[in-house]
Amino acid sequence: MNKVILMGRLTRDPEVRYSAGENSTAVARYTLAVDRRFGRRDGEATADFIGCVAFGRSAEFAEKYFRQGLKVVVTGRIQTGSYTNRDGQKVYTTDVVVEDQEFAESKAASAERGVMPAAPMPTPSAPAPSQASAGDGFMNIPDGIDEELPFN
Repeated sequence: MNKVILMGRLTRDPEVRYSAGENSTAVARYTLAVDRRFGRRDGEATADFIGCVAFGRSAEFAEKYFRQGLKVVVTGRIQTGSYTNRDGQKVYTTDVVVEDQEFAESKAASAERGVMPAAPMPTPSAPAPSQASAGDGFMNIPDGIDEELPFN
């Protein structure tokens, strides 16, 4: 099984290109700085810098919403490859091919750090103001609805 789950911060804005041809596809490349579980002996944190590549709608999403410093969670698979560079040397590559990607921090936390997306981040549909309680983040459920719930 080839499955990778990463949580880290983007080291820079994603680089997006579009494939040539009639059915052009977006290809986004970005690098995540993923903190290691244990730091160095002097207590300083260490990180791995992992290259990620997203295709199609995932790439377009990254282009629209991902910015340097944003904390994201990526699920995907490792893919290795190689090519010969202009100097004739063989170069080996390892990337995470993105299958799913999502925000790992709130919009407010991101704004506090100074990370602002190019477009407004999508937010889940919020309950109507009359249904929202006074700032605790939970929706009020009216009395007498117990018989309509599919669980107890």
